[in-house]
Order: sequence, then structure tokens, then C-alpha cells
Amino acid sequence: MQLNELETINNIENEAWQVLENSILYYKGRPIGTLAAYDPSVEALNYDQCFVRDFVSSALIFLIKGRTEIVKNFLEETLKLQPKERALDAYKPGRGLIPASFKVVSINGEEHLEADFGEHAIARVTPVDSCLWWLILLRAYVIATNDYSLAYQPEFQTGIRLIMEICLANRFDMYPTLLVPDGACMIDRRMGIYGHPLEIQVLFFAALRVARELLICQGNQDIVEAINNRLPLLCGHIRKHYWIDISRLNAIYRFKSEEYGKAAVNLFNIYVDSLPYYELDKWLPKKGGYLAGNVGPSQLDTRFFSLGNLMAIISDLSTESQSEAIMNLIEERWEDLVGDMPMKICFPALENEEYRVVTGCDPKNIPWSYHNAGSWPVLMWMLAAAAVKTKKPQLAEKAFEIAKARIYEDEWPEYYDGKKGRLIGKQARKYQTWTIAGYLLAKELMDHPEFLPLVSFDKLPPETISRACEFEVGSLDPYMSL
Repeated sequence: MQLNELETINNIENEAWQVLENSILYYKGRPIGTLAAYDPSVEALNYDQCFVRDFVSSALIFLIKGRTEIVKNFLEETLKLQPKERALDAYKPGRGLIPASFKVVSINGEEHLEADFGEHAIARVTPVDSCLWWLILLRAYVIATNDYSLAYQPEFQTGIRLIMEICLANRFDMYPTLLVPDGACMIDRRMGIYGHPLEIQVLFFAALRVARELLICQGNQDIVEAINNRLPLLCGHIRKHYWIDISRLNAIYRFKSEEYGKAAVNLFNIYVDSLPYYELDKWLPKKGGYLAGNVGPSQLDTRFFSLGNLMAIISDLSTESQSEAIMNLIEERWEDLVGDMPMKICFPALENEEYRVVTGCDPKNIPWSYHNAGSWPVLMWMLAAAAVKTKKPQLAEKAFEIAKARIYEDEWPEYYDGKKGRLIGKQARKYQTWTIAGYLLAKELMDHPEFLPLVSFDKLPPETISRACEFEVGSLDPYMSL
């Protein structure tokens, strides 16, 4: 490496760390999280708050650098914000929820934390992913510090249990997946992902594994049993019904519709003519594949969603062959999925009449912008982790080089627009904290693969997965019972 290039890298990292330091939020003199962004050129709105999903990338880089206090403080204080009593008012957050975000407010000279469970959010959507990310981060803290005593404290055990209760509650739905509204995750605006979106299912899978690791059985046997029942069913369901490759596409292409009874092959009654076969036939590499964005009655969302597919690799939800196929797809369709800024949140964009109907003509989600196939640099750390896990570090290095060439000069934008990600997002904040943290975290995971266990798991034993084959989707046996 040339000396000038090394100096450039160091300068970028130094500025990134400085901005990250400046974003730290303090509560009663203690570091408690990071602001979403600090862009003094625009109105703060809710970007002056700490978002749970945003803080994850910052927290992981802090853990890697031994700065564990801020992560511990975050976990303790957000847990205090979790409602512990059943809400009598339907407009109040349910017991067990972790807020989407919080901010420090001063009342009569005394600092308090004010939580937002979605009641202030655009469209007032409750975040489903916050409690799942919180569990994943709790485990990362335990792995980094070997401090199991934190997770074993009674208040943490109660917090984990309450999250599991709200996730595993009896419901009308009879699938092992988690039923959620549109906009309940990182894609927090209307994008047609209501039902069982991939992102939530993957985070749900990881959260179940975390809870099973950290819950002490005494007093929690029913929850642990429910998790053990749910995990293999969820895993088998996603691996089978969400998977798309040429072989699976051929099978779907020949589906019959309106099948009734236990012998049905087309379990979700997907209408063959609703899928873009010829585009997929042209786009899918022979050795590539991916997990669909959503599966439900008469629906197979064939868009590629990056977070769900990358986290499926990292969490071992996808099989080894599926993980390899996902990375092969990314490599073969690099210009579509990565382009000039890693990487697209989804592909392709909703356009024309489909955009108008599905998004409601959302002016922020115009085609190839924001959540409608915009490029989000924070996804770089997940791409790096997935590449390291599948022994394809060259893909992480290639993506990192692309980002390094622009992201610093562009002042760390929240997202990029355009088919190749060449335009700074029309309404993107600059000095976005998770953009900065994602860049730093990607480099650490590339340079030090030994940190991958912070977010990765051991493989589920074959006998656990094989249990999923004992059930059929739609059987009368409940997937979970508390």
C-alpha cells in the first residue's frame, strides 16, 4: 500500500471516529447511546434522538474497541423504558416493547429519558425490530465482555421473557413466522412488506436463539420450551418457502392454483402469472439464489432485500449452500446490488403504477430512492460480515474500496439515490452516525474476523432442523403454545 493511500485511510478513519465521538448522547453524565445524525445545516426533527436499530452498528464498534460502558448503559436504560404492565389503553405501547428511539429531556432542571414507541413516528407505525435488535445487542455485549451476570440479573431476565411473550403469543396466524404491519422495521415507510417480511423473520430467528442462550430455565421453562418448538419450524419454513433459485423458480412456474387439502403443493396459492419469470430467468445466475422478501397468501415478493439476506447468512438461518448462493448472486449482479455505493436496500425499485399504488405516491420513496431501492452505506458492515463468514473476503474489500473513494468527501450521507447509487440522497442527512459506524465496523470485521461471533451463531444441530419436517404449514397442530 502506498504511503499516501495509507495516510488517506487514516485521515478518513480519524474523522469518522471524531464524528462518532461527537454523536455520543449523555444522560446524567453517562454515555448512553449515539444521535442518529448531526447535520447542522438542516432541522433536527427526530435525528437528535438515539434509535435502537441505528445504535447497533455504533455499539458493535464500541464493543470491539473495548468501550463497553456505553453499551451497558444503553442496555440498562432502554430496558427501564420497556413497559412492564399490560396497557389498558389500546393507544399505549404493549408490555415487552422496546422503544424505537429515545431522547434526553430536562424537566425542572432534572434529566429524563423520553421514549418514542412509534406514537410520534411518521404514519405512527410501532417498531417490531427494536426488541429483536436489543436482544442481539445484549448477546453481543455478553460475548464481548464475558459478563453473563448482566443478562442473568432478574430485571434482564424479565425483559427477555417479556419480549419473548409478545413475540410468541397465541394469535390467529398459524405460520411460524411473525406477522407484522408494513413499516415495522428498517424499511419504515409503506413498501408493500406487510405480513411476514424477510427482515423481521431473520431478526426474529436470531432473537429466539439469543433468548434460548441467555434465559435461565428456572421460572422460564415454558418460554424455553416454546422457543425450542418454534426455532426449527421457523428455520425450516424460511429455508423452504422463501428460497428462490432457478430450480425453485421452475417448480413455482409449474404450480397449479386453487389446490385444497393436505396434498397441496402450492401451499400459499401463489398465482403463477403474478411473478416476473422472464426477468428472474434472465437475472438469476445458475449458481445464485436468495430469500424472497415476503411469502403469504397469493403472494411471493421476489424483490431482493439486502438486510434480510445478509443477516440470514450471519445468523446461520440460511444453509451453507444457500449462503454461498446468496453471495454468488451479489457477486454476479454486483452492478445492480452494489454499484457505486454499497449497497441497495432492495432491488428492483417499485416503478410507475406499482410505485403509485404500493407506496401511495410517497415523495421520499420515489423509484431508486430511500427505501425504494436506495443505497445505504450502513449495510456495508453486514456485507462484510457475510463475506467473511462465507470465505469471500474479496467482496467485502471491493465494496469497502468503493465506499472509501466517496463516502468521506460526501460527508457521510444517510443514503444514496439512483440505479447505481451515484447521487447523494435527495433528503439524506449528512454525518449520519450509522453510516460512519457501518464503515468503521466493516473495516474491523475485514481486518479482524475473530470479532464475527459478536453477531454470528454456531450452526443449529441437524436433529433440531429435521424436526421442522415433522410439520406441514397449515396443519392443525399449533406451532407454539404458551
